[in-house]
Amino acid sequence: MKNLSKYLMGGACVLALTMSAGAFLKVNAAQTQVNTPGQPVDLTYAAEKALPAVVHIKYVQNSKVKTVDVQEDPWGDFFDPFGFFGNPGNGGSRKQQVQTPKREATGSGVIISSDGYIVTNNHVVDGADELTVTLNDNREFSARIIGTDKQTDLALIKVNAKNLPTLPIGNSDDLKVGEWVLAVGNPYNLNSTVTAGIVSAKARGLGATPNGIESFIQTDAAINPGNSGGALVNTRGELVGINAMLYSQTGSYAGYGFAIPTAIMTKVVDDIKKYGSVQRVMLSVTGQDVINYINSQKDQGKDVNLGTNDGVYINSVDEDGNGAAAGLKKGDVIVKIDGKPVNKMSELQQAINAKRPGDKASITYMRDKKEITKTITLKNAQGNTKPIEQADIDVLGGQFRPVTESMKKQLSISYGLEVLKVNNGAMKDAGISRGFIIQKVNDENMNTIDDLQKVVKKASTSKDPVLYIQGIYPTGKKSYFAVPLENN
Repeated sequence: MKNLSKYLMGGACVLALTMSAGAFLKVNAAQTQVNTPGQPVDLTYAAEKALPAVVHIKYVQNSKVKTVDVQEDPWGDFFDPFGFFGNPGNGGSRKQQVQTPKREATGSGVIISSDGYIVTNNHVVDGADELTVTLNDNREFSARIIGTDKQTDLALIKVNAKNLPTLPIGNSDDLKVGEWVLAVGNPYNLNSTVTAGIVSAKARGLGATPNGIESFIQTDAAINPGNSGGALVNTRGELVGINAMLYSQTGSYAGYGFAIPTAIMTKVVDDIKKYGSVQRVMLSVTGQDVINYINSQKDQGKDVNLGTNDGVYINSVDEDGNGAAAGLKKGDVIVKIDGKPVNKMSELQQAINAKRPGDKASITYMRDKKEITKTITLKNAQGNTKPIEQADIDVLGGQFRPVTESMKKQLSISYGLEVLKVNNGAMKDAGISRGFIIQKVNDENMNTIDDLQKVVKKASTSKDPVLYIQGIYPTGKKSYFAVPLENN
């Protein structure tokens, strides 16, 4: 959240645009649209195209019984040494069951295919037990989550329907600052609402999402809670962004909103459909905008000449990552990816996020004011070019990946599968949470997703359909779970 302070002045805040009962939830919102030079702006065509394809999403998280740690009274022994009043009095903690309240919220979504696929924000659907989608013509459908991606705050859901109205997907890279755009959604539960503005900036990074991929379209179209997941549309009636975030001093629209560009959305959706999870590569470098580095050096009384004021200054390079394979070193400045200029970190993030393991990338960087270009084959975080597929989420209710090398070193382990996400299912019922590293299932070592798939299949068809899972949390705490499966 360090970079966020640059944008939060006078108590301003970045807010979610989901509408909740009496409270605002964190989300994103923005829009984009195209204007014809020298011509009056007519947005009626864009509105007519967009409205039927933008839906109202109702989120319900049911009341649940959860087991929590409760701190004991440290004075219990003094006042009740024998525990006559039911207080053990050891000053430690104990397990207690609590009833969580039912939660409801609303947001928006965009139909991208006539067979019922809908794009929205991850925060609109995260943790939902029930999702109800209402179309512009008031038809209602129950929806299921196909996949989510927290790093981009995107989610793909689906309803069982045919011949639904859709919104064509435009190329957000073609947007120009100053173009007119529409924001379409359901703010404050007001269905089918359209507001207009211009593209105020592109490739905006806010630092609002830890480890997030941010390259927002910024707009001054009015965005409010409930717009999250709605459409940012150009004057041709094309989807160019998914509304995601509000910048405000009050919690309501007071200046700017932000949208996730379709250049990012399209790849995320394709990956979820094909693999069940987003396929990513990383340069495995740390860096910052060149201009920020130059200014920080000036503050220290140092005059720096890197040969450019644009690009990404490299602070460090992981010796085993893609950046090292390209020859990058501390002090280099990345200026192009595949020949396209990179002016700041958000543009570099977007360019790399568009790649998959096995893709080639041409990386141009400056060293001693001279350009160097290297072409490499990109690898994923596991150091290979194979897609990361998820195990049978219908059975387990989870998403997984082989544990990273850094995590192996941190925990002194040589194998395991990291739980990336826990949905409704057997794992959630057993109490397994995100971040847990599965090392053994039914006494079998878990090195790959295939290992997990095999043991799940074997257990599901056995007389004793139970998974006995052993593993470790990132804190070093070891745990053991018995996960019953439905006998098919």
